[in-house]
Amino acid sequence: MENSSLASPATGEPLNRVDGRQKVTGQARYAAEHAVPGHVHGVLVVSTIARGRIRRLDVVAAEQAPGVLRIVSHLNAPKAPGYLRPETAKNPRVEGEEIKVFFDNQLHFSNQPVALAVAETLEQAQYAASLIRVEYEAALHQTDLTKSLAQNMAPKKEAEYSRGQPDAYKTAPVHIEQEYRTPLQVHNPMEMHAVVALWEGETLTVYTKTQGPKLAQQDLMRMFQLPAESVRVHSEFVGGAFGGSSRIWPPEVAAILAAKLVGRPVKLMNRREHEFNLVGYRPQSMQRIGLGARPDGTLVGLTHRAYGNTSRYEQFVERIVHPTKTAYAVPNLNTHYRLVPLDLSTPAWTRGPGETSGSFALESAMDELAVALNMDPLALRLKNYADRDPETGKPWSSKHLRQCYERGAALFGWSKRTAAPRSMQTDGYLVGWGMSTGIYKAERQAASARARLLPDGTLLVQSATADTGPGTATIMTQIAADASGVPAASIRFELGDAAFPEAPLQAGSHTATSVGSAVHEVCAALKKQLLDLAASVPGKALGKVGPEGLMIENGFIISTKKNGRRLSFGEVLKQHGLPVLEVTQKAEKSPEMENYSGKSFCANFVEVRVHPLTREVRVSRVVSVVDAGRVLNAKTARSQVLGSVVWGIGLALMEEARLDHRYGRVVNHDLADYHVPVQADVPNIEVEFINEPDPVLDPIGAKGLGEIGLVGFTAAVANAVYHATGRRVRDLPITPDKLLTATKGA
Repeated sequence: MENSSLASPATGEPLNRVDGRQKVTGQARYAAEHAVPGHVHGVLVVSTIARGRIRRLDVVAAEQAPGVLRIVSHLNAPKAPGYLRPETAKNPRVEGEEIKVFFDNQLHFSNQPVALAVAETLEQAQYAASLIRVEYEAALHQTDLTKSLAQNMAPKKEAEYSRGQPDAYKTAPVHIEQEYRTPLQVHNPMEMHAVVALWEGETLTVYTKTQGPKLAQQDLMRMFQLPAESVRVHSEFVGGAFGGSSRIWPPEVAAILAAKLVGRPVKLMNRREHEFNLVGYRPQSMQRIGLGARPDGTLVGLTHRAYGNTSRYEQFVERIVHPTKTAYAVPNLNTHYRLVPLDLSTPAWTRGPGETSGSFALESAMDELAVALNMDPLALRLKNYADRDPETGKPWSSKHLRQCYERGAALFGWSKRTAAPRSMQTDGYLVGWGMSTGIYKAERQAASARARLLPDGTLLVQSATADTGPGTATIMTQIAADASGVPAASIRFELGDAAFPEAPLQAGSHTATSVGSAVHEVCAALKKQLLDLAASVPGKALGKVGPEGLMIENGFIISTKKNGRRLSFGEVLKQHGLPVLEVTQKAEKSPEMENYSGKSFCANFVEVRVHPLTREVRVSRVVSVVDAGRVLNAKTARSQVLGSVVWGIGLALMEEARLDHRYGRVVNHDLADYHVPVQADVPNIEVEFINEPDPVLDPIGAKGLGEIGLVGFTAAVANAVYHATGRRVRDLPITPDKLLTATKGA
């Protein structure tokens, strides 16, 4: 069901996107589409070696090319003041020192910017970049995780965890030990990273794609040692980010330095190949799981050892073992997570972050244990259902995973599954049914919002959050309508500007809970003030009635006691001499959550069909049932889960950035060779929500939704492939060659 307008604003309804018309008519302006007067174009030249230094940079021919303003490099670039001191040369969210763009001749990864050609037109800049000649002095490098495990180190921001007896799985009557691997995977959004940078004296303005305008502003303030009022960040529309726009990357800094040098606004957009190993990616992982149980399926012990790569200059820490800590009621559990520094750029949170990689190993191992126990995989999970958080001992703020299992199994027809591998076939294909659990943090950060009621009845709500695709402006409009009483058609929600009230990064599935709480509270406060003002309007326009006897409906204050007497918002403001009514409110974290554990949950059920000769795998049916608290918009929520499933198909069957370790470069650095699902790869996907409000986390009852649909999904595909073929693939992606070479049951 779709709404044809904004006339029905209630939270939870499938309201159309409020910015949909702007997007489909081309009115929406993404980072590279801002027409800043006088702007020129920049084109990057990047390193072709993974480690070493620039011996010589020949830019003579490039500088003489038509339209060229400058060739920017370490030889002439202004130095970002923040690079000069160790305490300001680091991103506070990542240990270590970040890459210092055009600072010196040292090279740390293949694709690192070595020069920027700046010219009047894009074509002139591209031509000039092609004329730049770089001589390198290469040093020995290593980009192979498996060959560098001995150089692992403990991350500073992730402690080892243990409860009960370590490695107790070995004492269990039935136990398995297996190794699982996930490859380097890349965001590959439709909109490549882009920026327009402009200096006006000591004031810096950037139009860029970011998931957090305020965090981008803070990063730039630190890099260029500027006060907040001198750094303006605009990012109203983002064409896909998935974690890849969670920080300021080298291309943005290159454009900012170039704009400073040439005295003109500089526009820069990555080429597709630059999206690989320059602006974040999912790191490789190698994981070893030991899992043991009694014959009835009761888990005895679980050990999860994980290794993931990071760059040599920064420690990027994943939450790769976090699902393991909390998913099941296991009395004896220990996790071990190590980072392996490689000559690659720093990874980033990618789509569903580390939980996606970690849950592939955990949920595959649960399936393998079920096989060893001769037990239904769903029954094994129900047997070890955690009624409290096993890690902290705290009660859940809400948990309806059991209902997810029950509803998903019923919709999928799980009871008709025959246990033996290769026992189900249709139309000449082997059919496999697999399932998995998803668990992901549900949290809330402090956020602020501003609400301004105008005399014409328009309510303007602002917050410095972002919209990377899920429909943030739409659900905030609905929340504002519910809390204020103003019709959704009269509400405008503005975001993507660092000048707006502070909001956290749009990541980690907490925008709805964090910014939504701020919008709810500020609109509720504005409503109260408006009713107080209306009750004190001089004369008898509304009769002798207090705020409790008034209601807001369709842009009017209406008396519930005096025959429906009413005043428009504008009349109320006029009576009090107010041009606008404005309220700013900050919503803090829920103090009650100190006593609870917040998680979102999901049950994935997947059917695959595998050709018996070619081993081609196709996902033919999916049922995903999600417990994400109160659903704020049925339409956009379903779209988020559909997107997660499509991503999951890609991660399970296709996506792998292939590194040529001789050069430390990704060789399939385009969408022709880095395969992602297309429409023909997407089956019927059935999505349902439990839609039970969380009573603790926030005042609107929501929990996180953005990541939960992806966490665990790849394992459901792998488990279905095993059921179809009897062959277990533990190294993603699951490709025909691996099924042809894997031994039965392995």
